[in-house]
Amino acid sequence: MAKKDSPTVQKVSELARPAAEELGLILWDVRFEKEGASWFLRVFIDKADGVSIDDCEAMSRKLDPLLDEADPIEQSYYLEVSSPGLGRELRKPDHFAFAVGKEIRLHLIRPDGDGLRDFTGVLAGYDGGVLSLHIDGETRCFDENACAYIKLDDDSDIGFNLE
Repeated sequence: MAKKDSPTVQKVSELARPAAEELGLILWDVRFEKEGASWFLRVFIDKADGVSIDDCEAMSRKLDPLLDEADPIEQSYYLEVSSPGLGRELRKPDHFAFAVGKEIRLHLIRPDGDGLRDFTGVLAGYDGGVLSLHIDGETRCFDENACAYIKLDDDSDIGFNLE
């Protein structure tokens, strides 16, 4: 689960963080991923009252010339700027610090001793790659490296009123 960011991601993060801050945004994450034959540079931004399409456009316009000047990526790629969205993935210590006290869900790579892989609970803490999760009145600990994913469970309160 936890893996060190590539030098490309580190360099883009260094360029993107001050640009995001100038726009009143938070740089949530940067990913450089290959899908099929194409590479995608994905920059995730956030802010307290939610991210709009205008925020994404402003960040893209601010970041694009910085990337052109620094030229941290050798191959061609597509730049995508977006919100981390509902159910955002928690991958970094800052993400876990943000999520303490909030409901999260995780999926283990291998089942635990009871054969379970999926857990939902309130994140009580994060220390050195170990998550403490309050689940049904008890605290369980999980090694971050044993998880296929860890996500904020903020989409559980989204509902559709069909009346």
